[in-house]
Amino acid sequence: MGLYSGIDLHANNHVVGIVDEKGKRVLKKRLVNEAELTLNLLEPYREDLVGIVVESTYNWYWLVDALMEHEYRVHLANPSAIQRYNGLKHLNDDHDAFWLADLLRLGILKEGYIYPKEERPLRDLLRKRWHLVKLRTSLVISLKNILARSFGIRLSASRIKEQALPSFLSSLPPEDPLTLVIRTNKVSIDFLTVQIEEIESRVLQEVKGKPSYDQLLSLPGVGKILALTIQLETGPVDRFPKVGNYASYCRKVDSRWLSNDKPKGKGNPRNGNRYLAWAFSEAAEHARRSDPASRKFYNRKRSQSNEAVAHSALAHKLARAAYYLMRDHVPFEEKKMFG
Repeated sequence: MGLYSGIDLHANNHVVGIVDEKGKRVLKKRLVNEAELTLNLLEPYREDLVGIVVESTYNWYWLVDALMEHEYRVHLANPSAIQRYNGLKHLNDDHDAFWLADLLRLGILKEGYIYPKEERPLRDLLRKRWHLVKLRTSLVISLKNILARSFGIRLSASRIKEQALPSFLSSLPPEDPLTLVIRTNKVSIDFLTVQIEEIESRVLQEVKGKPSYDQLLSLPGVGKILALTIQLETGPVDRFPKVGNYASYCRKVDSRWLSNDKPKGKGNPRNGNRYLAWAFSEAAEHARRSDPASRKFYNRKRSQSNEAVAHSALAHKLARAAYYLMRDHVPFEEKKMFG
């Protein structure tokens, strides 16, 4: 008799549900988040378990890894693709666990990608760099505004990141609260810059032997960090059947619902990988500035609409090009992108 399990995972506990091939509930148990407890609970059912479904929450690593290490067949549920019927009047964690198991039993489970355990640390290190860059950017903007508002000084972001401002700070009254605000901002920016550079130095040691890395470097606007980010966030490109699936995953397509050629609302435009969305947005900005063909394409789109639409169109072009570079292991060709 085949059994199917669903696990509804939370921050400090999880609910395990098991159903048989006819949908009859066999087991329901809430456990604290300890792998050994879960493995002990599932052990009597090991031989009959066809698969175990875990929802892709923020903290799924430990549970999925433990189950896979003990040779269970694990499926990661894509939460954005398995929305429940809104008319249900009562839901709880028990229902969620059995619902996941039933989706697997009926063969209609929409699955997420289980990123290989050995590749996650490098990808997560790049994600931490992205986080630190965002923090630094917010501090740079804050400091620019303070200098402009209080002293009429206009400095570029690059000058603020590179310049220590010692002479300027020394001219300010040390007891003035504004002096402390400026010094705190600048010290924080400098500290984050050191951390960002340390991460970059570390991740760039890992690029050797990475498939498609050299091909991605040939893409306009893509440097070493962006190439590695795109590659690691994409994973195996063959998991995307078509280029449109990949562009959608990168959040570079419109979200529109039509019925009889009339708008009927919108989907979720944020569905997809935010790190790839950022990477191709950055690449589009760099390509617009440094690559003549990209700039020509951008200017044409801007003349037809506006800057935001032109930027999105160029980012979409780059995402599609990256898909083919990774899939076919070929260098970038300008004619194929803009021809």
